[in-house]
Amino acid sequence: MNDAPRWCVLIPCLNEEAAIASVVRSVLQLGAPVIVIDDGSHDRTPDIVSALPVTLLRHSERQGKGEALRTGFREALRQGFDAVVTMDGDGQHLAADVPRLVDAAKRFPDHIVIGARLLQREQQPKARRRANAFADWGISWACAQPVADTQSGQRWYPRSALDLVELNAENFVFESAVLIVASREKGLGIVSVPIASRYQDTFRLSHFSPVRDVVRIAMYTLGRLIHYGGIRASYRRSRAEPQVIDDTYSRHAA
Repeated sequence: MNDAPRWCVLIPCLNEEAAIASVVRSVLQLGAPVIVIDDGSHDRTPDIVSALPVTLLRHSERQGKGEALRTGFREALRQGFDAVVTMDGDGQHLAADVPRLVDAAKRFPDHIVIGARLLQREQQPKARRRANAFADWGISWACAQPVADTQSGQRWYPRSALDLVELNAENFVFESAVLIVASREKGLGIVSVPIASRYQDTFRLSHFSPVRDVVRIAMYTLGRLIHYGGIRASYRRSRAEPQVIDDTYSRHAA
């Protein structure tokens, strides 16, 4: 990973006292700098993180995942990083997958790399799987390129994507907005590295609402489709197979 751009790991979190210590420590074992953004937690999360050798940024009250990522992007840029890897603080993403994203980023330097939950998909709740499939269909269309797992929070963002920090999009819409605008206005490609779906009972309930947040994402996506035009051509391009970077991956096995 020495010839990769200078990168760090961003971990937005909200009330993750049960998992945050193990998540952060696992990333530190990679030797990667870590920036944690606490989005107004009212449990012990900030106390736990403050005892670890990381940069901790805190919101005094909850502002949503989009603003947490925006705060992290700004700090990463301030510290001079060229790229970031994002991952959630609840344990669903493994630090062990980070080097695979970095390796894919080396091979595809002008791309966003997504840790796509294509393995062990039977663990996904049915409602969540349907919501994700709908989001993948619409966001791929708006991106004018196929995207596997548009809702995964484990991603590699190159510098040109970080420059979209001030996008007018909030909450979970922000992650979708970055994909769409990076595709359409920055000319970035999107590739995916397959990771496992992890929805064990030990995880806290997701902050993502399959109804409210999908509606918000859908409205933003529709607006972008209208804004960019070329709707039929964009749809045709989005129907290709997503680019999945793993020689062992099998769509049937997933």
